[in-house]
Amino acid sequence: MKLAGLFSGGKDSTFAIYKAKKDGHSIECLITLFPYSEESMLLHFPNICITKLQAKCMNVPHLFDNSSSSETESEILQLTKILMQAKNEFGIEGVVHGGLQSNFQREKFNEICNTLNLNLLSPLWNIPQYEYMKNLIDSNFHFIIVNVSADGLDDSWLGKEISNDDLEKLKKLSSQHGFNLNFEGGEAETLVINCPIFTHPIKITKSKKIWDGYRGRFEILEAKIDNNA
Repeated sequence: MKLAGLFSGGKDSTFAIYKAKKDGHSIECLITLFPYSEESMLLHFPNICITKLQAKCMNVPHLFDNSSSSETESEILQLTKILMQAKNEFGIEGVVHGGLQSNFQREKFNEICNTLNLNLLSPLWNIPQYEYMKNLIDSNFHFIIVNVSADGLDDSWLGKEISNDDLEKLKKLSSQHGFNLNFEGGEAETLVINCPIFTHPIKITKSKKIWDGYRGRFEILEAKIDNNA
């Protein structure tokens, strides 16, 4: 099936696209709506501008727009408009998204797909949290944490690429503090810097950490495609 990938640049949307391709689907384009603010309930916010570099690394056309509001209904209207464009330009038959357990997001995306007569694929839906994170790392996905907002996650995690050893530490912290190991509750946000569907990795050349004592973000100021890797 010809698909558009709802793409935030994080681990979930990227891994969903990877899984869809492995299942024999064709990713015709990527769809990114840059959120108006971090208050969005529907969209990923931190470092989302890096999706333009990631799309180049995937050699996939990238359709994007800037949201004019953090209101969910406004975001839905804009996503509907972009997906209509994708349907007209690329003949997509469905949409793949990286939802794991969020019924809110899935229902909203399903509403859009029903409006446009498109199928919605959720290849990561209800995968157990530890199994999913282990599968990510074992599938050679390289991703860093770019935002934290949960008890148990301090500024030492910002900008950190997650290894199997880190996953074991996160597993213990999630048990102690009660956050979702896969971060779908907003406990943390991630950015994929390399994976099997990238032609080259992303190299971060300038960044800064912002930390207020409880939450923080790893802000990427400059990045490029590492053509030498």
